[in-house]
Amino acid sequence: MMIFADCKPARAAWVAATVAMLMLWSGCGGSSSSSTTGSTTPPTDPPPASSQVGHVFIVIGENEGYDDILNSTSMPYLNGLVPTGGLATNYYANAHDSLLDYFEVTVGNTIAMDDSYDGTVMDDNVVRALTAAGKTWKCYSQSLPSAGYIDGDSYPYVKRHDPFAYLADVKNDAAQAANIVPLTQLATDTANGTLPDYAFIVPDQTHNAHDCPTANSSCSNDDKLGALDSWLSANISPLLASSTFQSGGDGVMIITFDEAMTTDTTNGGGHVFTLFLGPVVKAGYQSTTLYQHQSALRFALQQLGAQDFPGDSATAPDMTEFLQ
Repeated sequence: MMIFADCKPARAAWVAATVAMLMLWSGCGGSSSSSTTGSTTPPTDPPPASSQVGHVFIVIGENEGYDDILNSTSMPYLNGLVPTGGLATNYYANAHDSLLDYFEVTVGNTIAMDDSYDGTVMDDNVVRALTAAGKTWKCYSQSLPSAGYIDGDSYPYVKRHDPFAYLADVKNDAAQAANIVPLTQLATDTANGTLPDYAFIVPDQTHNAHDCPTANSSCSNDDKLGALDSWLSANISPLLASSTFQSGGDGVMIITFDEAMTTDTTNGGGHVFTLFLGPVVKAGYQSTTLYQHQSALRFALQQLGAQDFPGDSATAPDMTEFLQ
């Protein structure tokens, strides 16, 4: 019996020591674990840039619906590109009028009430994000009076199709404004191998399917589509033939439309044709994911390594499904 009497204190001491050790561990390591569990989840890091993509170019036509473009006999060149690229079959513009959609694809916000807006956009935008990321950009605008022009309409150039002319980052910085250039500069930059990382390419009113090919004349919608198709063939075909957009290149081109006909208000601006092209794009691919212009903005910035996603682009669906 004395043996058991002698062992009880020892066992009790051992238990006490073990409990103390566990409490000590809980007070140190345990508090760290508890703190982690109770803390706010940190923001998700920006999605990584694709090592495949080094150039993103956006080309915008005017006021035509998805069904007006796809398989149109008036647009043989554009439709001939469809099997070589990725087609977004469920892409919608954000609003009517045009300027609101141009802002959405560059600012991530429609900003204005209508096309009459002539203010200065202070919001975060694609230029600010690209500049912070050390990337170059240009807006190639057909019939622009001169490089750096940020003033009003000079038909067939119209300011409302050049969203960069409204941005404070451009209006208040002559060096940034110099990145708005006439369309003729595109051929020079392509030939010289001096294309920017990001480009916004805008046909004028007589070539974008908005107005008749001959100013102030009457015409059919097929005539307008034919003029745009010829413009694409003349201006985009040489670009797609450049090393940037050939095998081994790193270019992605997005051809889209600002809005559908005003009779189509689905999702704001109606169903529009949007095609991805380039050597790293899945050929013959078709997506049924719902996208709008903020996703194109997000795609461009994401692929070029920007860390800032302005406005609606911060939460827009990724378009990386189009890449190989």
